[in-house]
Amino acid sequence: MNNLRLNDNLKATIQAQLDSFEPISHQNDALKRAAVALTLVNCQHNPKVYDIPYQNEWQMDAALVLTRRATKMRKHAGQWALPGGRIEAGETAVQAALREMEEEVGVSLGDQDVLGRLDDFTTRSGYIMTPIVIWGGNNISFQPNPDEVHSVYRIPVNEFMRKDSPMLESIPQSNNPVLLMPVGNSWIAAPTAAIIYQFRELCILGKHTRVAHFEQPLFAWK
Repeated sequence: MNNLRLNDNLKATIQAQLDSFEPISHQNDALKRAAVALTLVNCQHNPKVYDIPYQNEWQMDAALVLTRRATKMRKHAGQWALPGGRIEAGETAVQAALREMEEEVGVSLGDQDVLGRLDDFTTRSGYIMTPIVIWGGNNISFQPNPDEVHSVYRIPVNEFMRKDSPMLESIPQSNNPVLLMPVGNSWIAAPTAAIIYQFRELCILGKHTRVAHFEQPLFAWK
């Protein structure tokens, strides 16, 4: 199928939503800091196959870049993830997110492509994650690093607008529900799912929804 093309109306909408938003930063010197990239690119297939209601025609052309982590990694092997990793000494969250995009999936972007950031999310595994929203645009190709990434996906934004999304599940270990975002016949778990959910709520629907309270499944606590 022909590739779908991103529309600049989407970029302007997301930029305006992020400009109106006051992200919450978490402070805890005992935790490691990390950054993840929510990168918007064009779809390479027709998202109408999902039978998902959409807000605007231009929204149908957009996708987020997600990966499956390499199966040989010591922690969280094979799990869904946004490109990202630990913030190195002297780096900002933006610099770390851009560097990880290049190191993990071979996509080189710059400060001019950054639209803004979402709330920090503190993970059960000991990280404070800062999500950075990036405009990747059209004609992006990937060269995944096999040491870190098993596979790369363009998941249409409309897939995250499904009527059954998000899914909330109770666990006896926490008073807060685990948040999951369905994808196809599977699902993505928090923390990645929580960050995607806030992106959906703020950047697409214009809702200043907070997500830091959502729980993560037990396998993500390690």
